[in-house]
Amino acid sequence: MVGTAQQLTILLGYCSVVVIPNTLLLKKPPNGSSMIHSLTRAQPWFGLLSLHHGHWTTLLSYYTGFLQLQAASHPAHARFRFPLREETPSVAGIINPGAEGFQKLFFGQEEIAILIEVACAAHPTADVFINFASFRSAAVSSMAALKQPTIRVVAIIAEGVPESDTKQLIAYARSNNKVVIGPATVGGIQAGAFKIGDTAGTIDNIIACKLYRPGSVGFVSKSGGMSNELYNTIARVTDGIYEGIAIGGDVFPGSTLSDHVLRFNNIPQVKMMVVLGELGGRDEYSLVEALKQGKVTKPVVAWVSGTCARLFKSEVQFGHAGAKSGGEMESAQAKNQALKDAGAVVPTSYEAFETAIKETFQKLVEEGKITPVKEIKPPQIPEDLNTAIKSGKVRAPTHIISTISDDRGEEPCYAGVPMSSIVEQGYGVGDVISLLWFKRSLPRYCTHFIEICIMLCADHGPCVSGAHNTIVTARAGKDLVSSLVSGLLTIGPRFGGAIDDAARYFKDAYDRGLTPYEFVESMKKKGIRVPGIGHRIKRGDNRDKRVELLQLFARTHFPSVKYMEYAVQVETYTLSKANNLVLNVDGAIGSLFLDLLAGSGMFTKPEIDEIVEIGYLNGLFVLARSIGLIGHTFDQKRLKQPLYRHPWEDVLYTK
Repeated sequence: MVGTAQQLTILLGYCSVVVIPNTLLLKKPPNGSSMIHSLTRAQPWFGLLSLHHGHWTTLLSYYTGFLQLQAASHPAHARFRFPLREETPSVAGIINPGAEGFQKLFFGQEEIAILIEVACAAHPTADVFINFASFRSAAVSSMAALKQPTIRVVAIIAEGVPESDTKQLIAYARSNNKVVIGPATVGGIQAGAFKIGDTAGTIDNIIACKLYRPGSVGFVSKSGGMSNELYNTIARVTDGIYEGIAIGGDVFPGSTLSDHVLRFNNIPQVKMMVVLGELGGRDEYSLVEALKQGKVTKPVVAWVSGTCARLFKSEVQFGHAGAKSGGEMESAQAKNQALKDAGAVVPTSYEAFETAIKETFQKLVEEGKITPVKEIKPPQIPEDLNTAIKSGKVRAPTHIISTISDDRGEEPCYAGVPMSSIVEQGYGVGDVISLLWFKRSLPRYCTHFIEICIMLCADHGPCVSGAHNTIVTARAGKDLVSSLVSGLLTIGPRFGGAIDDAARYFKDAYDRGLTPYEFVESMKKKGIRVPGIGHRIKRGDNRDKRVELLQLFARTHFPSVKYMEYAVQVETYTLSKANNLVLNVDGAIGSLFLDLLAGSGMFTKPEIDEIVEIGYLNGLFVLARSIGLIGHTFDQKRLKQPLYRHPWEDVLYTK
């Protein structure tokens, strides 16, 4: 394969396109014939063109091959064929090393899934590589592509590729009958057929420039940005372009302006050529020589930009690496004069460029050499939802509502409190829970109580069901999350999950004014155990220390402990029945949390009812016990414990 997973590259060719990563796989030409013929030394860069009806034609007609693109380029390539009224997109597959599956793209109003696959082995006829890698890696990945036996053409998008690297690439390509386009090219386009790279810009610009159907003008430019401007200009005053290409603005381009003009001269559909050069270098003089030698028989309208350089007292470096005059011959004025003397139509200024193009086109129409292309109306391109929303054209319902946090600003906020404030004000875990669970900053005694609950419930030894499950899972070699979840799944009415029920029943009984006797006996008649009462180990004379600590804290700090005192009265009655029917930690937390909610004065009665109903209180136990279960997982892995098998002697085998 070409390149690495960190590179952005495209291979274009006969049956497919590959990109690394995020490569596009382009579809086979409708006629099934190759658009790229072999190169020979007698055929320079334009030897990559296919012979069509006895004439060299462009690579871009229906090329396919390998593309290593920026992610944003995928939709642009996929939907270009929609205004052409094609039934399927040009993108047939995407190459992304290390990834599998599909990537979703829009084609018109339809959302399609493009397969992510490996392309070189599957599509050996792909022979053009368009490289979107940065200047740091473009040379390496391009050379790797050139060394592939199936790759004939490499287009390099990056600017700033070291000149020594570019020279090596061009030299290697020429010695092996291959071609380099660029560096610093935005690609090219054949109107109504296909485009490579980011040339022509957005789909709106493509429609405005009438690039959805072929015209009669061949266009070549050094500048990618100015090529978009000229596409628009040409569309206004002619019937549009047939093909346009930007060779790139670096000092050593892989192809020249004259290469493309000579190629356009051999394409029957191209009736005139428009050339946009720039100061610096002597590329334009090869076109001058071709004009003088009569190799170009069609009208050429040309302009070399950079005439303003003479206004500066010192030498000026313009945007491109090659846009720097190295002497009088490399000035824009000298090149424009040479082109004019050779027979090209050269205006007096860039402002007059459009008029010169228009007059040349109209003259060809009057002479009967051009029959203007009949205009067609492209299909309406659906607007992306995000764009339409921003412009205020549509509104769409949201899919998720969040009231506890917001990450859209400079820093995340918990219930409106910035993260920096949480840290600067010394908030603890209890404070964060109060913000994220209850959407308000509770008093310090409340958040301290929450933290105590977490500490006291973090673990209860390896023998309880949750810890046992986690230990067995960890010893089976499972990962942390699997081991944690296996323990959490045991939490329920019989283990740690009775806090909500305890709060619910204690609250209902107290609010209805039931005596402990009435409450317990009514539960007995219904066949329901009293949640929060009873323990397998603890007794009336051996109370749970965790319960005592919670009660002590509440009596010291809570404004009111009416629900806790009611739970203690219930315990007194149940102990008269059996010595193990003590208030357990579930009952203590459940009743005390009711006192926290009611006594803080920050919650209404409906809010308290909702908190209990939703399951907030069990959430405390889940959060706390997760700490211990994670600890048991690490403990077993640290001890390198083997797979657990329960002993036979601990099982009663019976029929």
